[in-house]
Amino acid sequence: MSEKNHTYCVIMAGGVGSRFWPMSRQQKPKQFLDILGTGKTLLQQTVERFQTILPLENIFVVTHKSYFDTVMDQIQGINPQNVLLEPSRRNTAPCVAYAIAKIEKIDPEANLIVAPSDHLILKEDSFIERIKEGIKFISENKALLTLGIKPSRPDTGYGYIQYNHENGQPEYNPVKKVKTFTEKPNIELAKSFVSSGEFLWNSGIFMASIPTLNQAYRTFLPEMQQVFEDGKNEYFTDTERAFIERAYGRCTNISIDYGIMEKAQNVYVIPSEFGWSDLGTWGSLYENSKKDDIGNVVVGKHVFQYNTSNCIINVPKNKLVVVQGLDDFIIAESDGILLICKKQDEQEIRQMVNDVKVKMGEDYV
Repeated sequence: MSEKNHTYCVIMAGGVGSRFWPMSRQQKPKQFLDILGTGKTLLQQTVERFQTILPLENIFVVTHKSYFDTVMDQIQGINPQNVLLEPSRRNTAPCVAYAIAKIEKIDPEANLIVAPSDHLILKEDSFIERIKEGIKFISENKALLTLGIKPSRPDTGYGYIQYNHENGQPEYNPVKKVKTFTEKPNIELAKSFVSSGEFLWNSGIFMASIPTLNQAYRTFLPEMQQVFEDGKNEYFTDTERAFIERAYGRCTNISIDYGIMEKAQNVYVIPSEFGWSDLGTWGSLYENSKKDDIGNVVVGKHVFQYNTSNCIINVPKNKLVVVQGLDDFIIAESDGILLICKKQDEQEIRQMVNDVKVKMGEDYV
């Protein structure tokens, strides 16, 4: 079997993207939106990116069961069997375990690339180069490999990977040994990480062979591995969905970073620069969007600004909006919900959404 069709991609597309509220809502989260105004959604861009190295039949999408029709509509030609439906959100470890178990039935020795569906990658050629280097490495080594991003600033919204510069490998070897993972640090820690030069942002993109992943799950999340192993006769049959409904009830809510990557010893990283952003917040969208001469990013046809600078204004094209006297704000409106928030306080949006949910109900989130 050639390397090309021996490699599979698992795209995780089940999140809600609450920090992009009110544009990203439970009914249609950010991965299904054309947030960048390119004419394609983030999910469509992700699939097309991987189609440069893989056939569509080797691309699997894991999402919440309520988004099945949306995925089928947005990815023309995908096999419905390649859309894995989660009955509930249990973070990334169960969704990856499900994908491993299902793909193993087709190809027990497969190499997997696992990637989020909602990231921005500006330098696609460089990205594909790193992916190809990674595939080569995992096909030759029993390793868990992640792509790390060279940080441009101390950011508290990302996880950090510390890597070993002196790992006995030639300098030209792109693969480095990971020393530690640290989830979203405080600002002081983030500053020390960046200034040390030893840390990378965790992109959430990782690769490994199915045997290596199964070994990692058996070691660190054995009960979860067993849950999906029990379903090996159900995958690609009419009983798969009913089995998965039961299986998810037996899974703990844990990320693959916490559950496996932080504990495993065989974790490696490729330091990368390919114009990456996880587009997790309005601020990250602002940073990656074209600005006018006073620093505003405006999406909307009828926006009048007076004495307003460094803002991101995102409103429906038929909405008339007048903004006066604001600097460094997020102004976003969608389906009759208006958010006005200081950019520096955007990490609080998730709490705001929670408050809205408690007081106003599910319809508004």
